[in-house]
Parts: sequence; C-alpha cells; structure tokens
Amino acid sequence: MASRLCPAWLLPGPDMVSSSIRTRSWAPPFCPNPNCIHHNISHGPWPYKKIGFFRRLTPPHRIQRFTCQTCGRSFSTQTFSTTYYQKRPDLDAQIIMKTAGGMANRQIARDLKVSPETVNRHIARLGRHCMLFHNQMMQYSPAVKEVVVDGFESFEFSQYFPIHHHVAVEKGSDFFIYFTDSELRRKGRMTDHQKRRRKELEAMYGRPDPKAIEKDMRQTLEVVLEGRPSARVYSDDHPAYRRSIRGLAAKIDHKVTPGSAHRDKNNSLWEVNLLDLLIRHGNANHRRETLAWSKRRQGSAERLAILLVWRNYMKGRREKIRGSPTPAMERGMMDHPLAIEELLSERLFRTRSELPSRWSSYYDRNVTTRALAENRRHELKMAY
Repeated sequence: MASRLCPAWLLPGPDMVSSSIRTRSWAPPFCPNPNCIHHNISHGPWPYKKIGFFRRLTPPHRIQRFTCQTCGRSFSTQTFSTTYYQKRPDLDAQIIMKTAGGMANRQIARDLKVSPETVNRHIARLGRHCMLFHNQMMQYSPAVKEVVVDGFESFEFSQYFPIHHHVAVEKGSDFFIYFTDSELRRKGRMTDHQKRRRKELEAMYGRPDPKAIEKDMRQTLEVVLEGRPSARVYSDDHPAYRRSIRGLAAKIDHKVTPGSAHRDKNNSLWEVNLLDLLIRHGNANHRRETLAWSKRRQGSAERLAILLVWRNYMKGRREKIRGSPTPAMERGMMDHPLAIEELLSERLFRTRSELPSRWSSYYDRNVTTRALAENRRHELKMAY
C-alpha cells in the first residue's frame, strides 16, 4: 500500500500488478483518448467494456483490451504502462540507474548488449516521464520560500556551442526544483584559428541572444516562485541574475555571494554548489574533458530530468549517513525513498498535466541545436 503522503497515482499501476490479478480486477482509471470527455476525470466510474485479449512476446504475455463506450477508442492495459510500445521493457529500470550512476549512452549500450540508438530512445522517454513525475509531485509540495540559483555551464555539439543549465535548489533541503537552459557565445582564451572558426560558425548559424541568461533565469524563478508575493533568492554575482530578478513581479530579497568565495558548507550557495558537483559526477555528458558530451541540449535536458528525480526522491541527502532522508522526505512530500518500481509503476499522460513552457518544449523535443540540420521532434505518433 502506498504511503499516506504519496499521491494516488503512485498506487500500483499495470506494471506493478501480476498478469492474473490485472486481467481480473484492474480497471482503467480514465479514457486515454485526449479528445474524450472521460480523459481528465480524477475518480469515479466511466463507461468502458472489455473486448478480449492480445498476446505479446514479453511478459505479461496476455494483455486485456478495452473500448471506451463514449468515444469508441480501443486501448489495453499496456496503454497505461510506462513500457507501451517497447520491445525491451526490462531495460528502463537499468537505464535509469546507469544514467544516474554516471555511465555514458554507448557504455550503457555495451553493458546491456543493445544498440546505442535503443538507449537514446529509452533515455528520451524516461526523461519525459521524469518531467511529468516531478511536475505532478510539485502539486503536493509546500511553497518554496528560499531558493539558491546558479548557471551550470556545459556545451552541445562542440565547444563552439556552450550552454547554461539554470538550476534552482531549495535552501536547507537540497531539493532540486527546476531547470532551464540558455545558449551562450563561446568565450575565454582562444587561438587565432579558434577565433576564425567561431566567426565562420556565427556567420552560418547566427549568434545566441546576448540576453538569454537574463531571460531564462527570470523564467526559471517565475516557475519556482509560482506567483509568491515575496521570497529570498541566493545567487553569485553574475550581472544577468540581478537584471532577471529586477524583472520579477515578486518582492525579492536578493543575497549575493561572490563567485570567488570558498565553496564549503559555510558558503550561502552550498546547496547549488553541491548540485553542480553531483551533475558533473552523475552525468557523463558533463564531465571535464569527456568524449560523451551531449550532441543536443535537448538530450542534455532529458538526462538532467532523470538525475533530478533520482536526486530528489531516491538518493539520501548525505552519503556517509545511513538512512539519510531524501530531499523530498525533508520537505514532507514522501515518507520513504522512492523505489524504481514506484517511479515506473504507471504511465503519466502529457495531456493530463500542465508543464511549464520550457519543459513543454523539452517534452515535445522542440529545443533545437543550431549546428544540426535535422532536430528530431517527439510527435506522439504511437502514444494513443
């Protein structure tokens, strides 16, 4: 039975119930057709009927089929599973833990004896699922009063295309609240050849918006503060952060710590500095001098969403303290660490959840990389 602090959708779903029990007693909670009037119901009966079974190669082999008696759409128990349309449903739990554990995509593929493209597809789907999971958990979350923000710098495609991941962490609990990203212009020491190459690339693809950090950090804080009239924000002395905070409607008490200050527990930016360290350690695509960097910041965001859920709900705050509570437990959102089976127990529907605008772009895979001629979108062709 789920914890009293867990929302109802963390109760066992179709992936956590045995096949025999599922065929007898499992009932579809709503119509999966987003255009049906029974799609957004939260509880209570709705008109559907069973219409037989189909068989598949992977367990459970026998899948119950249904039809909605209002819209006529047919579906099955598998429609509500996180593994819908997957040939290898056994991979998801392993890929989540290996991704959070610092393995690169090709390394995961070698370890699981599958193709790298299989791993890429699973990580993209799991990243989308983690965004929906965290977004729904935040509906049961207390308001954030103090937040620490920073820009985590990395790059996509090549070092000529640097990016910032703007991350926001609750002060005192280490809870990773939200992230966005910005394109940057390459800076720092460069050879004459590198300067010429940067100029050529900018002529081909254009320059990033010089005010991107200011705009995207403002959007990050708007989502984190959710219309609160006042809050306290901690950041370093990046000038764009001051400008972004001035543009907020809320009254902000802005505490600035120089970026050159020693990064220990006495530093007021400790929570976000620790997160930066975990991202470098736990995401292979952000390690120094890595060969596994993200070719698209879209992929970087999907990996970061997986790490966000692992950090907030599964990992204890302190490695050296046995039984250390997770950040979500510190906030009273859960009373136990989230198990991987709970995370993957039930498919979450994008059409039943209102994501922030940037995360909507991540979910639809609309975040483009300038240097790529083709950026694949997520068109939900097989979702319904």
